[in-house]
Amino acid sequence: MTAATAAFRRVLTLGGPLLPVVSVLGRLPTAMCQFGSLLLVAETSGSLATAGLVGGALAAGQTAGGPLLGRLADRHGQRPVVLAACWFDALAVTALVLAALARTGALPLALIALLAGAGVPQIGPLARTRLVALARRARADDRLVHTALSFEGTLDEVSFVLGPALVGLSATVAHPAVALALAALLLAVCGSAFALHPTAAALRPTGEALRPTGAGSGPDPDRPRGRRPAARSARARMPRAVHAMRASMALQGALFGACQSGITALTADLHRPAQAGLVYAAMGVMSAVAGLSLAAVPARIGLPVRWRAAAVALIALSVPLLFVRSLGALYLAVVVLGAAFAPHLITLFGLTERLVPAGRLAESMAFLTSAVVGGQALSLAASGRLAEAHGPSAAFAVAVGAAVLILGLALTTRATDRPAAAIRPAAGAPAGSVR
Repeated sequence: MTAATAAFRRVLTLGGPLLPVVSVLGRLPTAMCQFGSLLLVAETSGSLATAGLVGGALAAGQTAGGPLLGRLADRHGQRPVVLAACWFDALAVTALVLAALARTGALPLALIALLAGAGVPQIGPLARTRLVALARRARADDRLVHTALSFEGTLDEVSFVLGPALVGLSATVAHPAVALALAALLLAVCGSAFALHPTAAALRPTGEALRPTGAGSGPDPDRPRGRRPAARSARARMPRAVHAMRASMALQGALFGACQSGITALTADLHRPAQAGLVYAAMGVMSAVAGLSLAAVPARIGLPVRWRAAAVALIALSVPLLFVRSLGALYLAVVVLGAAFAPHLITLFGLTERLVPAGRLAESMAFLTSAVVGGQALSLAASGRLAEAHGPSAAFAVAVGAAVLILGLALTTRATDRPAAAIRPAAGAPAGSVR
């Protein structure tokens, strides 16, 4: 692991030690709000149906708003977009808390939650985009870029383990409203710190290329020779493989949702419902460890091969869930399954970074994250009903089915593994010629 440790140290030097700190604290609200809103609304309204409606509206807002915020960040730069989004979202989350405490009706609560979801500042996807830009600007090799994506994937997993834990702790010792108030504070403070960090200048907004060329304005000295202006890249057509990767990411979200439903149902059947959050957190911890270990995978094993291998692992490691009947077996099964999650997610982020036009990277990263959220929300609704009607195994069967579909996409999608510099459209190349 010496080479991997050295690679992670290089990643930390790209943006400095403060960037990952404000980045992970800035993503915590995303993980806190989904669970926290469910607990808060369930407690204040006394209705699980209302809580589910609010949680669904929050997920729908994030699914729809994520790609739009990513596109705005590509076009105008991360700094103004993240600043506006984090303060808007902090106000929306605060409004949701106040409305829930005032016992507002279900429809107004859902509308506020929709706005809160749409305003999520997408710090995770934008941090990936920023770190990749720093690595490319430093002329780093592809291995370092892969390590950067592994590092970011691990930070995601850490936030999605810590977020629900903070919510559960707040709800136990005080009230769910405390957790959401903390989330609003983190959005305002750490979101602003992420936006104002000097590394935000690493990405040139594509909108700058659309400014009229006046007298005395020469060529851009910072743009590498042979690279098309960012504005043209922003209009370039997405390769078909990118859409398959987005579908694969949505299926990963469906797998998450089905596992969550199955875990909740099984722990309830075993009269240990409080264990559900701990079981899910254990799965996230293993996923984080697996994400870090990806830096040790030899470079000769290309990303398309890793995608297929991760898909096979998802199937093989999810099937045992169908036969789990005890708490100990459940812990063992989900911890082992967690080892396949991060490799699949990080590989798709890496392939997307290779394939998409330079001016649409933030949008594409945000789209992948939104796909996970949307897939998880839909799966929770469907697999939850299946688990209620037919038991935990029915929900786990949905997880296995999602894994099988992921393998189908991985086997049938032609995803190139050429160096990133080779797939960016060169001057004179037709827009959308990336394959």
